[in-house]
Amino acid sequence: MRNISDKKRIVIKLGTSTLAHKTGKLNIRRMTNLVRVISDIHNSGKEIILVSSGAVGLGAGKIGLPEKPKDTQTKQAVAAIGQCELMHVYDDMFEKYSVTVAQILLTKTIIANADHSKNFENTIEKLIEMDVIPIVNENDTIAIDELELEIGENDSLSAIVASLAKADLLLILSDIDGLYDDDPRVNPDAKPIHVVEEITPEIENVAGGAGSNLGTGGMSTKINAAKIAGAAGIDMVIMNGKNPEILYDLFENKEIGTIFKAKKQ
Repeated sequence: MRNISDKKRIVIKLGTSTLAHKTGKLNIRRMTNLVRVISDIHNSGKEIILVSSGAVGLGAGKIGLPEKPKDTQTKQAVAAIGQCELMHVYDDMFEKYSVTVAQILLTKTIIANADHSKNFENTIEKLIEMDVIPIVNENDTIAIDELELEIGENDSLSAIVASLAKADLLLILSDIDGLYDDDPRVNPDAKPIHVVEEITPEIENVAGGAGSNLGTGGMSTKINAAKIAGAAGIDMVIMNGKNPEILYDLFENKEIGTIFKAKKQ
């Protein structure tokens, strides 16, 4: 039994492939449905924290770039453009359901500093107490090392946020249904793995490469996120974000996606 319905505080990571078309521009229908379902789940009493990708991809799409830029300066510029648009859209869409959102931008330096990370924890607690949904993203405009080395991808960031926020569940929405025993985009006979009790070398071996050309993550980054979350005693679920309605099925304990079980504390 998954007991997902018992989870109270949930970090939901939204990938670029979930939020945007291949052009990089917003997938308005999907994002509208996501906001509606997340608002409903929030109204049911769940404490929701969003970790949202999309700033660089949306910025690139808004100014007509065919894919994410390669050089750091352009990445920083399009991140600034995209972050503005992303939060404007979130604020506008959530307002329709009388849900207030707040923006928090993080860098690796903030997370690594004990005093700064404690301030982050306190802010999260206060926002949740005020019935606000925090929306967390990496500060791509100034986080040069993360942009160049890609150590700040949002799968791992979401796991760190879940740990700092003392979440009960980390939920990663992506463009894949979950973990498979082979790459389903290459092998049509690949079989889904619904439950991972332990991340073994075999599990790591089936984690493939990068995802779409607008995102930075792939299955390997999600495995890393599962390790971080699991070490903090937090279960993690990977599922496809193309149909937000199945979030209801997940919280009714139906077999959706892949669950990575946390280490027992």
